[in-house]
Amino acid sequence: MKICLVTGFPPSKIVLNEYGFHLAKELLADPLISLTVLADEYPDPEPELQEFDVDRCWRVNQLSNHARLLRTVRECKPDVVWFNLVFSSFGNRDNPLAAFSGLTLPAMTRLAGFYTHVTLHHLMDHIDLDDAGVRNKLLFRTAGNLATRMLLMANSVSVLLPAYRRTLIEKYRGENIHFRAHGILSARPEYPDFSQRGNPEHRILAFGKWGTYKRCEVLIEAFEEEVSRKVPNAKLVIAGYNNPNSPGYIEGLQEKYRNHPRITVTGYVAEEDIPQLFGSSSFIVMPYTSATGASGVANLAAAHGVPILSSDLPDFREMGDSGGLAIKFYPVGNKAELARSMIELLENEQEQHEMAEQNFSAALRMTMPQIIQQYVRSFDRHQRTRALEAASRFRRIPAWVPSRSAIFRASRWNTRL
Repeated sequence: MKICLVTGFPPSKIVLNEYGFHLAKELLADPLISLTVLADEYPDPEPELQEFDVDRCWRVNQLSNHARLLRTVRECKPDVVWFNLVFSSFGNRDNPLAAFSGLTLPAMTRLAGFYTHVTLHHLMDHIDLDDAGVRNKLLFRTAGNLATRMLLMANSVSVLLPAYRRTLIEKYRGENIHFRAHGILSARPEYPDFSQRGNPEHRILAFGKWGTYKRCEVLIEAFEEEVSRKVPNAKLVIAGYNNPNSPGYIEGLQEKYRNHPRITVTGYVAEEDIPQLFGSSSFIVMPYTSATGASGVANLAAAHGVPILSSDLPDFREMGDSGGLAIKFYPVGNKAELARSMIELLENEQEQHEMAEQNFSAALRMTMPQIIQQYVRSFDRHQRTRALEAASRFRRIPAWVPSRSAIFRASRWNTRL
């Protein structure tokens, strides 16, 4: 099977580049799949990852993506064109026309005659536009509704939360909509090494792309005012880099807390350093004020057997329930409750261990090979169905030829005569 995967892809750092890498990595491991990554162009290009066949044939905020990407797809002649998308994949908030235009690509690819699948990481219907800093909310809602209907013109769509599937079926009358887990971005979860945690200090980890609805101010205040006083060996580690819509946010935190004895702001964390970062953390905090789908950070925590403390958001409730994750919730934006929850978890090692083991157990059911196998089986079923339909059309007997049953009835009638 030949697959073209349309996605942000490293060394580019645009949205979903890490997820695109892990999809490609698992597809490449299947000897029955030929993979071409149709990735984004970016300034100051670096050498490509050697093991992958990458064609950078589209660019964020460009209206010329249709012609270039469709030309490349026709040259590749794939069995499946797989889009890995959020609504801002092809354009950011400053260029909504390019973003909307890019979201019509799956429909255009299908119209060009290729089987097209979309993995959609969030829905505009479930996004808090006020929290995301969107000014013209009515325009964005209208465009989001239309873009969603365009995306549903693909042959099939996968979403990462059951609620999203319900919305697409009930509101948009979508067909061939699948719920598939986000996955833990590895082939094998790491059983928690509790000797690394609380030895000699309890590290509280906050990880992600910061700014907009992911900010650290309330978390830092809760830590400084309450947690650090009551748990002397606690340390707060803020890791990750800026959301594209919040340039300079992490740099500002690094400057402010550069010499703080118990708060560290690391900035960007390389892929190879993530296991140590998570594995040595007592728990992870997600202090978000809204959500845009299933959390990759929560799945990373599960992969390393790390307890999760999170804002009480509907998407995260559903993610925890559907994936069997151990998540401790506190009211959104409530500094006092956040501090109390952190202190309770730090002082209760048994709860830490139970949550860590539950998340490790959940991760065993969500490895990337298992997730990719679900996709590939679905693609393979479609190929077989299409082949059978083609064969049946080829073998179809003209209407003027009598059927076998008709000939048999006629022969019996003649015998009686």
